[in-house]
Amino acid sequence: MSVYIPVDLQRRVRSHFAERCAYCQTAESLTVAIFEIEHITPRSAQGETVFENLCLACPTCNRFKSNRQTAVDPLDQETVPLFHPQQQRWQDHFVWNEAATEIVGLTPVGRATVAALKMNRLQLVRVRRMWVKMDEHPPKTV
Repeated sequence: MSVYIPVDLQRRVRSHFAERCAYCQTAESLTVAIFEIEHITPRSAQGETVFENLCLACPTCNRFKSNRQTAVDPLDQETVPLFHPQQQRWQDHFVWNEAATEIVGLTPVGRATVAALKMNRLQLVRVRRMWVKMDEHPPKTV
């Protein structure tokens, strides 16, 4: 069941995340998808519908995240929290590879989030390659 999120709060979240997915950094304007306001701590885990617990997410990242709060770091096999876009800075946990087509996790949180949300899925890497050629990617600021 979805929860009503006031339009003003939706606008504030969209603005805060610069109309980009808080996880994979895809710009909504480059896609045909409508991005979603996502509860970082899921409602099923008593996550509240407040600014500090909301982010903008592309539909695919949102689906892969689902109600997860943790994932396994593929490097050391430890369970760690997923990246929290309101409490953590993207650039502290992730970096673009040299071609700017893949996200590299710098920390256990980053690596686990990249893996769990499938942030380097083949289709997205291919379209990022095209966006790079168009000078639309990577985002100028994160």
